[in-house]
Amino acid sequence: MSPAVQPPGEAAPAKPSAAAGVDLEKRITAFTKGFGERGGYRVPTEQERLTVTQGVALVLDGDLEGARARLSEVDFGVESLTDAVSGRRYAEVADAADRTDGANRGWGRVYVDLGAKPSWIVQVPHPVADQETERLGARVLRGTPGGVMVLAGAHRTAGEGDAADVAHRTDSVFHSVIDELMKRRLPGIQLHGFANESFPEFDAVVSTGAGDRAVSDSKILSRELTEEGLEVCRTYARKCKLSGKSNEQGLVAAEERLRFLHVELARRIRTDDDRLNDVTEAIRVLTRRWAES
Repeated sequence: MSPAVQPPGEAAPAKPSAAAGVDLEKRITAFTKGFGERGGYRVPTEQERLTVTQGVALVLDGDLEGARARLSEVDFGVESLTDAVSGRRYAEVADAADRTDGANRGWGRVYVDLGAKPSWIVQVPHPVADQETERLGARVLRGTPGGVMVLAGAHRTAGEGDAADVAHRTDSVFHSVIDELMKRRLPGIQLHGFANESFPEFDAVVSTGAGDRAVSDSKILSRELTEEGLEVCRTYARKCKLSGKSNEQGLVAAEERLRFLHVELARRIRTDDDRLNDVTEAIRVLTRRWAES
């Protein structure tokens, strides 16, 4: 097991060892709770996006030392941790400032299962803004081997204009990393939330975004959510609001003929812990199929 690695120049912090484990969900929500609606985001340069993405690619290839060297060029780091709930070991790619003075640039984090070949993605573009999607993402990640979680690093309104709305931008670390994962032909599910009054007759919207490659996956997930008692709007069967047709990651998936799901959940579902577990179980049926394919 690789030891935890501190960012360059930082003294080793006092914290549990990877063997002792950390609660992955709590670790992620401790990070996102500091997000404000204004400030805390800087648009990365093209070279910065490339460097982070190359570092993540090295993690995916199993070269953690190479990843650490590459990522240190932009003050990012890689830490190995064990999730106390699932027992799975993950690599956490994160801004070094997240662990020191909190001077977050808003570029997000990536979590990679180190115990299985990467085989699917869970994407969280609007943590905090789409309340509890970060919590759901953590539960989905730990539920099935081979997962990669890409988590945005700022509230969607934190930047100038829509700069931090990474679901609708292509100049973010979030988009660049997902693009790399899609080049590897990994299917993905992107998690969103809507206000109850926006679409009151439904609890969830399941869409394939701009493409149609994941219709069979959409049917599986819609069925599982329905069996959990949710009212689901299925875009393969009818026209639905909030279907994510302009989602940038979905547009790339459509162009490359990749499986991509865009899932919207009502706030009443996301803020009910039991219902959040129901959704996790429904998604797990799909991610297990992806991991086994």
